[in-house]
Amino acid sequence: MFGHVLEVKMADETGRPAETPDGGHTVQPEPARTGPAGEVYDWYTRGMALLGHGNANAAVQLLAHAVAAEPASPSVREALGRAQFTAGQYLAARETFAWIVDRHPTDDYAQFGLGLSARKIGDLRAAVEHLALAVAMRPDIRHYGVALRGARAALARA
Repeated sequence: MFGHVLEVKMADETGRPAETPDGGHTVQPEPARTGPAGEVYDWYTRGMALLGHGNANAAVQLLAHAVAAEPASPSVREALGRAQFTAGQYLAARETFAWIVDRHPTDDYAQFGLGLSARKIGDLRAAVEHLALAVAMRPDIRHYGVALRGARAALARA
């Protein structure tokens, strides 16, 4: 249901309301929503489904709406970061994962995402730093170690 906006009609430069049947005020409906249909949870689940089906660019669009509506949600931002990375938007992914790491430095997946994004944009020192943190937090996750070894090798060649 849409809310309503109260608008005062002005009669002259003095700022006094015009005489209208409703006492000087008219009620006008709020402009129609221009975003996607549904609520934040709907956008999140549809975005994740799009990402899972290989449509990362569409997922980015939908998940960006979810982040705009719930800017403090690390899980929504993580989903956006994953979609941005998969869509090849590495700078945006780095910013998204950095936001999570700044607020939740013990989030191993955010450290991993930040490390991978940094590597893709050529910041090998940052890549090694964040991937090493992810490995230290979760040594049991094999692909974290593989990514760290690859970033270290790239840094050694640079």
